[in-house]
Amino acid sequence: MVIQIILITVALLLFAFFVRSSHSVRTQAAKRIGFVVFLILNLDAVLRPDDTTWLAHKVGVGRGADLLLYLLVVAFAFFSVNTFLRFRNLERRFTDLARSIALSNAQPPQERAGVVDKIADRPLGQPVDQPIDQPVQQLAEQPTLSGSPR
Repeated sequence: MVIQIILITVALLLFAFFVRSSHSVRTQAAKRIGFVVFLILNLDAVLRPDDTTWLAHKVGVGRGADLLLYLLVVAFAFFSVNTFLRFRNLERRFTDLARSIALSNAQPPQERAGVVDKIADRPLGQPVDQPIDQPVQQLAEQPTLSGSPR
């Protein structure tokens, strides 16, 4: 019973903390400190398994291995939320970068108007990759890659 309250509380606090402030320096420091504490507790669990069993009995879990499993579930949930937030941040940054590049390479409408007008004035059926001033009849007489006329 005690472990359920602890796990639910920790999971909700982690979720709220990381969703609310995922980009701050304080959050990054808390993540690093939490990771170091997690590693130290894992080393302690490997070197002294009786401590894990003792702690498991104190919080209402039968075995130390079960307690470790519960804690790993919380750690995995943290990792999943953290990864999701990180990818969401990267997607925003890529979108901003793409917009910035598109705006920096944009041409004013006056410069593009001549090109658009030339394309719009093509006769129907004239391929786009052919020069605009070449008549359609000459295009029809040109041989294709196979050697036969079109």
